[in-house]
Amino acid sequence: IRLGWHDAGTYNKNIEEWPQRGGANGSLRFEIELKHAANAGLVNALKLLQPIKEKYSGVTYADLFQLAGATAVEEAGGPKLPMKYGRVDVSKPEQCPEEGRLPDAGPPSPADHLRQVFYRMGLNDKEIVALSGAHTLGRSRPDRSGWGKPESKYTKDGPGAPGGQSWTVQWLKFDNSYFKDIKEKKDEDLLVLPTDAALFEDPSFKVYAEKYAEDQEAFFKDYAEAHAKLSNLGAKFDPPEGIVIDDSPNPKAEKFVAAKYSTGKRELSEAMKQKIRAEYEAVGGSPDKPLQSNYFLNIMIIIAVLALLTSLLGN
Repeated sequence: IRLGWHDAGTYNKNIEEWPQRGGANGSLRFEIELKHAANAGLVNALKLLQPIKEKYSGVTYADLFQLAGATAVEEAGGPKLPMKYGRVDVSKPEQCPEEGRLPDAGPPSPADHLRQVFYRMGLNDKEIVALSGAHTLGRSRPDRSGWGKPESKYTKDGPGAPGGQSWTVQWLKFDNSYFKDIKEKKDEDLLVLPTDAALFEDPSFKVYAEKYAEDQEAFFKDYAEAHAKLSNLGAKFDPPEGIVIDDSPNPKAEKFVAAKYSTGKRELSEAMKQKIRAEYEAVGGSPDKPLQSNYFLNIMIIIAVLALLTSLLGN
């Protein structure tokens, strides 16, 4: 999730040109961006995805990063995210954004800092709080972010590489525990960053944080919309409208296409052909002599009616 977010989170809504505007363009695969301080440790996430990229080379890094994040949320019990794909990758490290576009966990004025960063992306207060709820998953490691304990009673045995400090007790389950635990502040083994605490201290943020602590369904709804919006920031899509993957167990009914169910041409019987030929000749037609225009419409109507009757009788 962090890999996808940090690829998309460099977006600057005030820059129109791609890829200078940053965003979800796969630039985080390059070493120069992986070495940004905010991206410490993400090389491990990239290594996990690299075999998938090699197996499915047609998938762009930009799409793979966002697909991985969305899959993680859904597999951990979170909401179904309204994602689309088709993002185009940048092609060289010179196209990476400059360092400093991502949020800091402990700035002097946490609420102001969050707004400065996320407003630049085009996100609002509700989306800032909803997205912060993704801290319900994962751990912070002091050797990467500079925050958290080397281990806690919830992380010392893994799963995965042991250590770090989690925001929630069940840090592989996506729910609204993050908001509940920050509000209660009862467990010293759980991490609360300055930017986390600001959600219950800033009046505007607090409205949403309180709501999500009480109503998980509301959190899931707002989170799904905010995550999908973030994943599209700055991206260039091919095709322009993007690609939606429908993997629901009950896909929509297939659109009816008459030609697909056609039984092909129906041959007229020899007796019917003789009858049509007789009608044709009765009004002055012959193989060598075309009908006058005033007869043509009449004979076409007769042929159509006879063909319809033949079809009905045949069925």
